[in-house]
Amino acid sequence: MDFAPVPRSSVSDHVFGQIRDAIVRGSYRPDEALPGERELAATFGVNRHAVREALRRLQQLGLVRVSQGGATRVLDWRVHAGLDLALSLTRSHDALPVDTLVRDMLEMRACIGVDAARLCAERGDAAVRAAILRAVEEYAGLAPDLTGMGEATIALWRHVVAGSGNTAYLLAFNSLVAGALAVGEVPPERRAAELLDVAGHRRLADAIVTGRASDAAREAHALLTAPLTTPTAPPRREARA
Repeated sequence: MDFAPVPRSSVSDHVFGQIRDAIVRGSYRPDEALPGERELAATFGVNRHAVREALRRLQQLGLVRVSQGGATRVLDWRVHAGLDLALSLTRSHDALPVDTLVRDMLEMRACIGVDAARLCAERGDAAVRAAILRAVEEYAGLAPDLTGMGEATIALWRHVVAGSGNTAYLLAFNSLVAGALAVGEVPPERRAAELLDVAGHRRLADAIVTGRASDAAREAHALLTAPLTTPTAPPRREARA
């Protein structure tokens, strides 16, 4: 595997990112040994401390197993890695090594949201229901500002997920938000069908506060699986004489 020399700023980040992406792309197979620290340092043109720090972070993500005095071996990320890897990839400004990652995280978001809405309708107390009603009206008042509406829907969904009473859902939601829900990869304009559906969000809120769990799940599904808008090319400007 050929790696590119990295700039002196944040050298450990660059080493970490390149090896991470190489592993996820399959350039290294599970149980294959990575080159030694000395060789990696020479390849990247950095010191061994930067390589050691990068390997430590890779181990934390479940991508490698570092043995003292032995080889650093690649782990199967499909078995050992967790959401932290997905967030690390979406925060990267490089091309995603998993082509479908944004789609996959949007699907995860929808799965959690639908069931959280159902559970919130069943379990949410009066305080949660009042917070949801306030949040949906704050969101509606921002129309047609797609960026503002997008931020407001995060606040709304936080109340819904918290009201579900499911700690695992809440922690997953927090992780997704920290990684911009992978929706950070999707401009708000492409989410217009979801974000501008004020009536749909109000139906969701009404179903939750009135305890209609099946209706809440249906409205959540409709919102979170709304089709993305295909971006259009800007109109071509005519050349001036």
